[in-house]
Amino acid sequence: MARAATSNSPPPPRRLIGYARVSTDDQLNDAQVDELRAAGCHRIHQEHGSGASRARPILTKLLQELIAGDALVVVRLDRLARSVSHLLNVIEDLEKRGVHFRSLRDPIDTSTPQGMFSLQVLGAVAQLERALIAERTKAGMTAAKARGRLAGNPGLRERRPGAVRAISAARNRAYLDELISSAQTWLPTVRQLRPQHSWDNVVRILNRKGHDWTVERLRRAMHRMVREKLAEPELLGRSPRRPPKDTLMKLVAAIAIADPDLSLREIAAQLDQMHERPPRGGRKWQPSSVRALLDEARRFGLLRP
Repeated sequence: MARAATSNSPPPPRRLIGYARVSTDDQLNDAQVDELRAAGCHRIHQEHGSGASRARPILTKLLQELIAGDALVVVRLDRLARSVSHLLNVIEDLEKRGVHFRSLRDPIDTSTPQGMFSLQVLGAVAQLERALIAERTKAGMTAAKARGRLAGNPGLRERRPGAVRAISAARNRAYLDELISSAQTWLPTVRQLRPQHSWDNVVRILNRKGHDWTVERLRRAMHRMVREKLAEPELLGRSPRRPPKDTLMKLVAAIAIADPDLSLREIAAQLDQMHERPPRGGRKWQPSSVRALLDEARRFGLLRP
């Protein structure tokens, strides 16, 4: 029985990657680093920034670099996340990619059943917290209405400059927070394709992977990421101009770059689903047509030989 339990246990993580954060530049990460090293971390990434800060470029880059089998390790949960909901979003994305998460001082280790149970408890707490906030908000609005008061921000209703600026700043922070928390699902593809490929092709590739971008929203997002120093400025460069007849070649090259494991037949199926017409006519794409466009893309330098 003991042997069967051992054989069914999950394999150990391939790499233990540590993340340490302190609130100000005056503090030292030494204590966190020592604990992470003692836990067996192969590499440790260190960052300075307050717990409420949305901009954490080192963490954002680290999350993008983790691969299946890795384990992200922190000393405490508050070193990683700003809130319970943020923590759950990060861990959920890691789990989808086959990456584990471990907190040394908390009972969270997603490679073990006990750790997953603790995570489910956290999720229930976060759901309860959201429900209580909604209930208190509704009760407050009802009480205010009973007293003859209007619900909402008086300063915003009266268009006071300070209140308007505060709301604008809050929306700005929320927008950046959303970009940072989702960046690992779309930014790597942008880095693969830009600026060699047009924004239109990048959006089409992302949306084929389940996203819902438009060219305008993606460009706005990338400008913000660059401004916050979370992405490289060269990604905003102008893509090379090519004759219209090369549109299909660039699209096929973009599909191949975004997912190098696709076969010719699978690329052809994606083009059919995009309702792209084959270059030589006909209703369905053939692997030979895909191969010809990939060869042409290599001659133009869009793909490596």
